[in-house]
Amino acid sequence: MPEDKNSILIDNVSFAYGSGDISETSLALDGVSYSIPRGSYTAVLGANGSGKSTLARLIDVLEIPDNGRIVVFGSDTKDDSLFWDIRRSCALVFQNPDNQIVGTLVEEDTAFGPENMGIPNPELAERVENALKEAGLYDLRDRESASLSGGQKQKLAIAGALAMRPDILILDEATAMLDPISRDEFLDLVEDMRRKKDLTLITITHDMSEAIRCDNIVVLSKGKLAMQGKPHEIFSSGKLGKLGLKQPENYALCYQIAQITGCELKPSDLMSEDSLIKAVIKMIPRMVSAYVPDLDINKPEPSSEVIMKIEGLSMSYDRGATKAISDIDLEVRRGEILAICGRSGCGKTTLITHMNAIFMPQEGDIEIHSKHGVLHTSDKKDKKQIRQTVGLVFQYPEYQLFEETVFKDIAYGLKKAGASAEEIKPAVLEAAQLTGLTEDVLSKSPFELSGGQKRRVALAGVLVMKPEILVLDEPASGLDPRGRDEMFKIISDLKARGTTIVIVSHNMDEAARNADRICAIKDGRIIHTGVPTEFFLSGACEETGLARPVLNVFADKLRNALAREVPNADFGDINFESSIEAANIVRAIRKAVKQDA
Repeated sequence: MPEDKNSILIDNVSFAYGSGDISETSLALDGVSYSIPRGSYTAVLGANGSGKSTLARLIDVLEIPDNGRIVVFGSDTKDDSLFWDIRRSCALVFQNPDNQIVGTLVEEDTAFGPENMGIPNPELAERVENALKEAGLYDLRDRESASLSGGQKQKLAIAGALAMRPDILILDEATAMLDPISRDEFLDLVEDMRRKKDLTLITITHDMSEAIRCDNIVVLSKGKLAMQGKPHEIFSSGKLGKLGLKQPENYALCYQIAQITGCELKPSDLMSEDSLIKAVIKMIPRMVSAYVPDLDINKPEPSSEVIMKIEGLSMSYDRGATKAISDIDLEVRRGEILAICGRSGCGKTTLITHMNAIFMPQEGDIEIHSKHGVLHTSDKKDKKQIRQTVGLVFQYPEYQLFEETVFKDIAYGLKKAGASAEEIKPAVLEAAQLTGLTEDVLSKSPFELSGGQKRRVALAGVLVMKPEILVLDEPASGLDPRGRDEMFKIISDLKARGTTIVIVSHNMDEAARNADRICAIKDGRIIHTGVPTEFFLSGACEETGLARPVLNVFADKLRNALAREVPNADFGDINFESSIEAANIVRAIRKAVKQDA
């Protein structure tokens, strides 16, 4: 491939971690060739372990190709004399912000990159101020970095990158910890920067709604280039499922409608949401005649028995006037999946860390009705049994792993509780089976595993203690679509076994699909608790500052378009339930059109 000073050239690149002998090591990248034009917006997709992050590290000269070459706007990354030129032009934001936060205070950390580039004052101060405002952190500039929430830390890492004013910005799952509104605000910001400053933007993501926004998509699979093209070409290819990926939810819904009606969607139908809606409207004649079987909508009534009762719970990290959570009153019902939702920094993680007595209440109490009797988090003598009753899996599972092997890591809690070797082995095997871990993984180091496997090990280490209540902080963040589905299948199976589950999430699509009830938090206070239908129809979602589910928004747009197309028909039945099914949409349209006729 010819060199071009207006592109990032990736030419037959192979790379292996480990010994450096690529003939003896599994390849992270295997003969990848691609060219990224200056000023373009490229999404890199692929299942966990496909080589996406490795490619980002190679472009940013954190690694050097074993074979092939990468030339960044005319500068070869193998040329040591050009190392700093490339690094100054390129900023990389990692998935886990803790891996790149170095400053004690928010303002100091934001200044770290440009300071090391030798940017003098007053320009340095101006860059830091603007970056913090752009990332929505200016009011927190004097806060300690370590005191920020996971989402706020991600914003801080982004602010540090923006302060460097790079020519190339690489986002490695950098929006995974942001709530949807914050994510869209940030993407709007960097896309505006791209247009104004000719910024080359590369995003590594599992979020298909983010990939839609890009000019081009590159798909990696097992270190090889599997696909490349425009978003509508990739999403209409029919190949994503085999690569562990999915279409965007609104695209998938329209494909299901097309399948029911016996119609076909063309790549041109996937150019935009408007073109998708026009394609569905063209299917109306087939919807009238298509057979759609009745769905079994009889769902078991959730239990009304309270297993956890929270009353008057408040906490301030500095014991000052600003409270992370304030006057929380909440009941958790036995056997339900309760989703705790809210924007980054609203107090979700603070709340759940009280549930298993990591934090003792400053004000209020949590009462837990367990097989050990009634326990109180305000009573120190109950702490041990609370920890056995309420299992907590953190946002970053690697923080819970520390043993030599996966088996030892899962067994750690049982061993500390005094269980015998005869008791431990079958319990570990059962927990591994529940979380989809095969026996061959048990002898490996947990630090050799992929992100998805680490999450399963951390979950197995909690499940082995057989908790009555399981609390999961963003259980699917950072997982590819197949991994997310597998994680929620595990959660569904645990619920079927009688486990009560509390999930922290800012992903409204997942909350809508999986939760029995949603508890919404804003600025440390609960503003709504109820079933998903009620939550999304009441306006509480918007009041919380969260984005409505993609399918909910798309169904509204579809209903409005249908009302214009068939003005005498009533499409009120196309509404959000616990999830929007293609069959329900077809039934509602058929019913409305027949009534009009």
